[in-house]
Amino acid sequence: MTLDLELQTITAVAETPSEDSFAQWVRAALRWEREQVELVIRLVDEAESQNLNREYRGKDRPTNVLSFPSDLPAIVGSSLLGDLVICVPVVLREAAEQGKPPQAHWAHMVVHGVLHLLGYDHQEQAEAEIMEQLEREILASLNIQDPYKEDMHE
Repeated sequence: MTLDLELQTITAVAETPSEDSFAQWVRAALRWEREQVELVIRLVDEAESQNLNREYRGKDRPTNVLSFPSDLPAIVGSSLLGDLVICVPVVLREAAEQGKPPQAHWAHMVVHGVLHLLGYDHQEQAEAEIMEQLEREILASLNIQDPYKEDMHE
């Protein structure tokens, strides 16, 4: 698969994974989906995350990851999958609160976001089960433990 990844770092926090790590996680999530993909991952602070979450989801708080699928018509023939907006402070805080290695939580957020871009959702229980199982399988292929386990230290 050919991946054209644009990584935009808009926050001063230095504790972010490398572009190679992001690319590895995206490729794992897209393992069977596409031959060529363009994707933007934007790493932001809590203010930008909160503004976007409020504007697009009606929730006035920062969130870990927002997915914005490309809505270009098929006739355009674009390989643009969409944009992921990941809030650095929220991801780091969640990893600490949940006792997860930060890299594992970053990988989970990228995989989760890419699955949203592919049309997966978790609003209904049946959808959530399908999406979570895919996340587990993809993360396992990266040697990352089940993100939904209660204790990541086991």
